[in-house]
Amino acid sequence: MSQNIFIIGASGFVGSTLARHFVAKGHDVLGLARSDRAETALGGAGVRTIRGDLDTDMAPVLAAARSADAVVYAAQIAFDREPAVVRKLCDELAGSGKTLIFLSGTGVFMQRTGGAWSADSFAEDDPFVPEPLALPRVEAEGIVRAAAENGLRSMVVRPPVIWGPGDNGPVAGVYRSVALTGAACYIGAGLAAYSNVHSADLARLFSLAIERGQGGALYHAVAGEIPYRWIAEAVARDLGVGTRSLAMDEAAEVFDPFGVLLQSACSRSRDPRTRSELGWQPTQFDMLSEVGEPRLRALANAQSEAGANV
Repeated sequence: MSQNIFIIGASGFVGSTLARHFVAKGHDVLGLARSDRAETALGGAGVRTIRGDLDTDMAPVLAAARSADAVVYAAQIAFDREPAVVRKLCDELAGSGKTLIFLSGTGVFMQRTGGAWSADSFAEDDPFVPEPLALPRVEAEGIVRAAAENGLRSMVVRPPVIWGPGDNGPVAGVYRSVALTGAACYIGAGLAAYSNVHSADLARLFSLAIERGQGGALYHAVAGEIPYRWIAEAVARDLGVGTRSLAMDEAAEVFDPFGVLLQSACSRSRDPRTRSELGWQPTQFDMLSEVGEPRLRALANAQSEAGANV
């Protein structure tokens, strides 16, 4: 059955993937756009748009949420702003019976291992020690799940690393490291691993959550995991270069701050509730299938990388 779906963050990597997926499924999709460029891109994908801003102009956002059957929050704003924004959205929709899905991430239980492997792996409702930087995100998750007690069918989807067409994830980061150092780099022992999921499989999970998800639920989405050194070795084979282990201080000169954090940490997850409750199964398992893509090989060109940083 066709629904009116409002996506907050529709112009981002995940949000735009979800928007295209929902349009293809015959839904009427409305996306929040903060710029002319975003509005044009979304319109070209068959997405209606509204203008607004979560920091300065929430009135149109709240109005659009009230008029939708389902709301997907996939925005990327400062972590410390999320709890207030999400609380305002939940309060606006309280008692409506509408569906609200909040996109989180398994960075909330990321472990800073300096490139070492961790045996810890977390299912949806396992207890964990939060990553300090993600404490506001944990708070936002709690606000969304608690809103289910106030007449809102609210739930949280917490994916790991998301890969797929146009992503800017770990594989892209390793290709960039070749442009800067001449080698495919990893951090420390390179055995740290994030679980991962393909963007198309994640989009299907959102459809299933809208269709049959339980209010107050938390859902993971896991297709596999690959240690960062394996990624570097695959990129090295593709380009005919060597690999290189970086200490944390060296990594700061090669990867951006988020890349250093991501590629030196473990965040291993499992998804039993998602599979049993929603019937979700991933169909794409090998993040290394991206290796060799022309868009990624171009990142290893020192001249193109220098030009991109100007």
